[in-house]
Amino acid sequence: MRKIDSYSHLFPPAYFERMKALAKDQGAIKRWLTVPVLYDLDARLKMMEEFPGYQQILTLSSPPIEFVAGPEDSPELARLANDGMAEIVAQHPDKFPAFVASLPMNNVEAALREMDRAIGELGARGIQIFTNVNGRPLDDPEFWPIFEKAVNEYQVPIWMHPARGANFPDYLTEKKSRFEIWWTFGWPYETSAAMTRMVFSGFFDKLPEMKLITHHMGAMIPFFDGRVGPGLDQFGSRTSDEDYEGLLARMPKRPIDYFRMFYADTALAGSKAGVACGLEFFGAEKVLFATDCPFDPEGGPAFIRSIPEAIDALDLSEADREGIYFGNALKLLKMGCDC
Repeated sequence: MRKIDSYSHLFPPAYFERMKALAKDQGAIKRWLTVPVLYDLDARLKMMEEFPGYQQILTLSSPPIEFVAGPEDSPELARLANDGMAEIVAQHPDKFPAFVASLPMNNVEAALREMDRAIGELGARGIQIFTNVNGRPLDDPEFWPIFEKAVNEYQVPIWMHPARGANFPDYLTEKKSRFEIWWTFGWPYETSAAMTRMVFSGFFDKLPEMKLITHHMGAMIPFFDGRVGPGLDQFGSRTSDEDYEGLLARMPKRPIDYFRMFYADTALAGSKAGVACGLEFFGAEKVLFATDCPFDPEGGPAFIRSIPEAIDALDLSEADREGIYFGNALKLLKMGCDC
């Protein structure tokens, strides 16, 4: 069966070299330097030959552009990323039917211009954002024009990737996170927190056509559907210094119904239980096949094998399997069946 990997990562060569030059903290990009399939296109293509019918929608890998470069340099870095992605897609459309635009989120005016260029001129099928912009929440009003343009003007989906580093401590008495807790549990929390801020800040009321793909199957939300459902039906009962009960009364939907409006991907490192949980919460029509390639113990192919094994082990109809593997992506990206 055809498989479109809707969340795979790549560094275009020119971008990769410039990013390495700009990165002040080489330790922060240590992982990326040891995964050749991430930046070596020939190695990526050779690996993909092992999987007939397999294609990738390309997204830039973390770290976020705005983490690497200040507002003066980030627009140039975004242009390098998008030019490189567009070139790869043009050269290998059979392997990479589309790419997602990267934006310099620490320079909103430049981000809006780059969205126009990347989507309007280069043919990007969506934009990628991270769960915070150097520590600032996505519901900060300064970032609103980016969401508004993506949804209302271009009608493209938004990919959301978690962003958190070891400098975010696990306890207030410490200065850094230990044992890679910042990644194992911090990233799912980041995604869940960003989703919650969007729900209660009214993103879906203001932008009802927003299509936002949450990485790693909606993170914590499906597993905690009881807390998100009956728990948040009591929103405000635990807070005395904010009128959250009034906010809840003004919301047209239950909080859990807004959470179900997000999309999710299957990038769960091959977890059958996690995929089943996410499918039950979001519904098969809101789930896209993704692997997080090349971030697996083998540096690329492992999750391309194990994630389909997890999906195929579930009791799914053929229509649902086709939707997850390629149909939902084609519909979301408005690509038809000709790519």
